[in-house]
Amino acid sequence: MIDWLADPFSDPIVQRAALEVVLLGIAGGLLGCWIVFYELAYGTESLAHALFPGLVAAALVGIPILIGGAAGLVVAALAVALAGRVPGIGRDNAVAVVVTALLGAGVLLALSRATPPGLGELLFGDVLGVSDGDLRLAAALAIAVVVALRLLHGRLLAVGFDRSTAGSLGASPAVVDAALLVLVAAAILVAVQGLGNLLVVAVLVGPGATARLVAHRMPAMMAVAVGVAVAGGLGGLLLSYHAGTAAGASIALVTVALWATALVARAARGALVGPLPSGAS
Repeated sequence: MIDWLADPFSDPIVQRAALEVVLLGIAGGLLGCWIVFYELAYGTESLAHALFPGLVAAALVGIPILIGGAAGLVVAALAVALAGRVPGIGRDNAVAVVVTALLGAGVLLALSRATPPGLGELLFGDVLGVSDGDLRLAAALAIAVVVALRLLHGRLLAVGFDRSTAGSLGASPAVVDAALLVLVAAAILVAVQGLGNLLVVAVLVGPGATARLVAHRMPAMMAVAVGVAVAGGLGGLLLSYHAGTAAGASIALVTVALWATALVARAARGALVGPLPSGAS
């Protein structure tokens, strides 16, 4: 059993992938708790899908995909803002229409015969092929997320619990929302290189959703979420190594399996999932 667990990580390629998923797990687990608390799962998925054409365009013209992804986010934000101004559509419908159109355009561009091979990896990632630059970016992201969330912790709680009174506590909902979305966008831009456009959402939402099932105070949720994210990443690499499955998809599968296990365990205890207690901090 020990050999079964240890053998994959004797491979330098898997070691680098493990370091990448641990770093992304720290950032994704911590951010995921706030994504779940602020009910931003749909928005996170939309951001991830909306930047896909930018990633493809960057790969085609030979510029860093971080730049392309950031440009894709700006285009998507402008498109959503314009579509939302059309009478009778509504914000949610505008987001759905714009994101679906952008994702479809990106997929068509990536899978057309004229594009070079390998662009399909932007959809599903290649965590086994991470570079030194990818690892440095993931480390910088993890540090930035830890520092930013530590500084914003009180404001995030104040706005999350009661937007109407958050101002009296010195927390501006608009500033807090913007800061959280910037962190989520940065996490997507970095994580998408290893996990792909379609699977990155699993790392950002799955651990936080799992933690929400088993913990009620935010610090405990964040600790559980990081543990689930890291366990899902390393478990996915093990599954990929022994079963010969795609690494990114295996990580997403194990992460979702951990969420399902927590859900079944909670249901078995007969407990109900309720809102985060007001005394959480």
